[in-house]
Amino acid sequence: MKYLYHVLAAAIALAAASPALATGKMTCNAGPQSKWKSQAALQASLKKQGWQVRKSKVDGGCYEVYGTDPQGNRVEAYFHPVTFEKLLVSRRGEVLFRKK
Repeated sequence: MKYLYHVLAAAIALAAASPALATGKMTCNAGPQSKWKSQAALQASLKKQGWQVRKSKVDGGCYEVYGTDPQGNRVEAYFHPVTFEKLLVSRRGEVLFRKK
């Protein structure tokens, strides 16, 4: 019975921690979220540049965007949430751009 409680406690701890995990593709040390620009502002900026944004979210402290780039590629891209600097753009596992 004691073993069951330990297993159950471990399972609950893992389940509680999993939403906070990032994919690991990119991380940003962007400081507190109160200093970040909004996702709507990023989407507006990308639209002016010719992007079509389907979805955006926070991942690894960066803004992760799913959409179509100006060249027509369906991509997953990461942007810094304070500067909107493009950090990584990939398509089906192929890296199209990575900031050096």
